[in-house]
Formats: sequence, C-alpha cells, structure tokens
Amino acid sequence: MEFKGRAADLDLLARQLETVANGQGATRGQAVIMTGRRRVGKSRLVQEFCDRSGLPYVVFQATRGRNAVAERSDFTATLAQSALPGRELMAGVQTSDWNQALRSLAVAAPDDAPSIAVIDEVPWLVEQDREFEGALQTVWDRHLSAKPILLILVGSDMSVMEALQSYGSPFFGRAAKMTVQPLHLADVQAMTALDAADAVDALLITGGFPEIVQSWRPGMSRTDFLQEAVANPLSPLLAAGELSLLGEFPEASHARAVLEAVGSGERTFTAIAAQAGGASALPSGTLSPLLNTLLNKRVLAADLPLSTKADSKNKRYRIADPYLRFWLAFLQRGIPLIERGRGDLALARIERSWTTWRGRAVEPVIRESLLRLLPDERWPETEAVGGWWNRQNNPEVDLIGADREPIADRVHFIGSVKWLQAQPFGPREYEALVRDKLAVPGAEPATPLVAVSRCGVTHGLPLAAHWGPEDLLRAWR
Repeated sequence: MEFKGRAADLDLLARQLETVANGQGATRGQAVIMTGRRRVGKSRLVQEFCDRSGLPYVVFQATRGRNAVAERSDFTATLAQSALPGRELMAGVQTSDWNQALRSLAVAAPDDAPSIAVIDEVPWLVEQDREFEGALQTVWDRHLSAKPILLILVGSDMSVMEALQSYGSPFFGRAAKMTVQPLHLADVQAMTALDAADAVDALLITGGFPEIVQSWRPGMSRTDFLQEAVANPLSPLLAAGELSLLGEFPEASHARAVLEAVGSGERTFTAIAAQAGGASALPSGTLSPLLNTLLNKRVLAADLPLSTKADSKNKRYRIADPYLRFWLAFLQRGIPLIERGRGDLALARIERSWTTWRGRAVEPVIRESLLRLLPDERWPETEAVGGWWNRQNNPEVDLIGADREPIADRVHFIGSVKWLQAQPFGPREYEALVRDKLAVPGAEPATPLVAVSRCGVTHGLPLAAHWGPEDLLRAWR
C-alpha cells in the first residue's frame, strides 16, 4: 500500500540521519526515542524511512511476554539476516545477556559509513529483563555512539518510554525525543479528498489513524463510509479500537471501566467514579491512580478552565484521541449488532447522536488548530487557547484566548463554537456569548468576541474574528 503523509516526521528523521552522516553531533552515533499511541503508525513510519534511506539497516521487533533468552536469540538472528555489513559475523552467535546482544549490533554495524538500527517495542524488552536499560546505556557509551549509526528506539507505552529518558535512568540524556502523532487534518483531507468541513468529520471518526484513514476511499461521504464499515465486522474502523485497548489493557479492569465511563460522556471525577464503579462508586483512592495512569499513557487528557483565576478543582477529563472517543461512544456497544448482521441498527444509533457528539468532540481539534494559527497580528501575545466553565457548567464558554495557561495574566478573546451542518453562527449565539462573557474571570466589557462555525457567520455581527473549516485546514498545511 502506498505510503502517504508523515512528511514532517520523515524530515525529522532525515535530519537526524544527516547529523550522523556529516559527523555533526556531540557523538558520532545518534539515538532517537520514538513514542506515540499504539496503532498510530510508528512501525510503518520507521520502515518507510529505512527503505527510503538507501542505507544498510536492521529492524528488530520485540515480542510481548517472550522469554528473554529467546528474544536475545531472535535479536542476533535478525542481525544475521539484515543488510548490515557485518551480518556474516552473527551466524550462530549465542549471547548470555543484553550486553552481549547489543555489542553484536556494534560489531555488525559499519565503521566507515552510516547505518540505521531500529528496536521496536522497547517497553516489552524492559518488561522482560530489568538489565536491558543498563546494557543499552553501557553498549551505547562504549561502542555504538562511536559509530556512524542512527539508533531508533520505538515504543507505544508512553510512560515507559518517557521513563527511559528521565533523570536517573541509565539512558538519560543520550537520545532525542520524537512523538509520532496521528495523521493531522491536512493529511486526512489529502487522503480522503474531502472538502475542509467533511475532512474534519473524517478526522473525528478515524482519529487520523493511518490504517483507518486508508480505508476511507477518496471522495466517500461520511454516511457511505460508516455504512460500509458497519457492514463488515472486520473493518479497520471496528477492529482498531479493541486491538488498541487490548494492547494497553489486556484484561478487564477498572482502567477499562474508567475509559468506558469517560467515553460515554462523563467528564468529572465524581461522575466517572459513579459510572465506572457499577453498583457503588469507585473510591477516590482507587480512581485517582487509575486516572493518573491513563493520563501518563496519553489515553486520557485533562482540561482546566482557562482564565485569570486559579481553578484546579474543576478538572474535566476526555478521551485523548478522537477515534477512540468515537469507538467508545458508538462502536463498542454496536459490535454485537454488527456481528449478527444488523449494522443498520448501529448506524442508526450513530446518526441519532452524531450532531450532539460532534459538537463537543470537535472542540479540542478547533483549539489545537487555533493554537497553530496564533499568535498573529491581531493577537501577537496569544499562546494559550482553552475553554472556561464553572462547577455547574452554566455558563460553559467554548473558547478562551490568553497569554498563558492554566492561569492567565490576561484574557485576549472569548468565543463560541457552532459546528452544525447547515446553520451559521447567528444573533442568538452572539447574544449568549455577550451574556456569558462577564462570568469569565479576567474578561472585561471590551474583551473581543470571536466565533468558529462550520457554516459561516451571519453578516453584520460585531465579532473581532471568526474562523471556519478552511481556516482550520490551513493551520495544518
């Protein structure tokens, strides 16, 4: 299948490789720690990069739960089958620990020309053998860093990968960090050949996960795509969610229940505890560490009200990536229907709630897009875009532009999002925004008002600025 998108990621890796080739780094070799959510396309990205490089390389894929002895044996066998110049020296090599195994990589790699080595799913190696991190540091310092090699360490467990480069860990300070995100809005638009507004819908459904976006045939409408997907129990749209969760949480657990509670629309600590606990609410001592774990793994995100007043008690939780949010809201409970041939019922459920669900799901995408458009000439100091709400969510303001977060020195603008299929931002929405403005700490009568709308803005409204789907798309080009 043709590789599309990821131009910025490929360029970043190419620059690291250029540093190796030109000997411009502090050490001859360079290391990169690559992380990102499961199924976001990290393995495909590094394979494409290696293939395009034209250089000798080796890619080793770890296996979860495998015996460490067998894993090391497979590692040296992979070296022996690679394109590295010293591969012949690896035939029949037996290693007693990861120190010896990684030294084998140093032997196989050339001394006088650049090469690439990829170790994929590093967290599984760390899980198998506590000595792996120390061995990696020792062999890198003594052998690999002196060779013209680009070492790419890949892993989906973001908490483990961050720990690998944290202060006090053996490999601290030895690698650059690279986070692979899902495909962004411009990539999704290019691959689906949709207009800007429909491309936003496609992003909310697919989350930018490459395997799902690639299943969306160019020009296909949202309804047609969903209709085709729910008619096939093996479609990527259905399968990727369960596979992603199984990769992170292989067994039924409180963590899975917490995710399902947030995915169903619960946002506050109390509501999540009640929903996830079943008959009785989860105790705070159980829920708090679970939420922290899910935040560290980047499965959940937490938002605070943005204003000039501190408000750490009004935290709101959400599923971090749009696809998993869509899957938990609609597809998880629809899979039994789809498996017995009633995808039409699952599709009807989606359509009934689509407008309401989309209206909230699009807000993080809009805020992130505005952050790429700002600062600009009108707001040269705006470096934070968020929302504001009180404990009762009355009012709840969609957009706050400020100089910093979560506690701003100054609120620059206040805005509203109206993301309806055929209804523009009009006088009623403007009047509500005027009414809600002064509830926001730091807002003043003269604070500018803005809007983001899928279908434009009624002419003559005194807005300081307004943005539409094309503007959001422009932010990512």
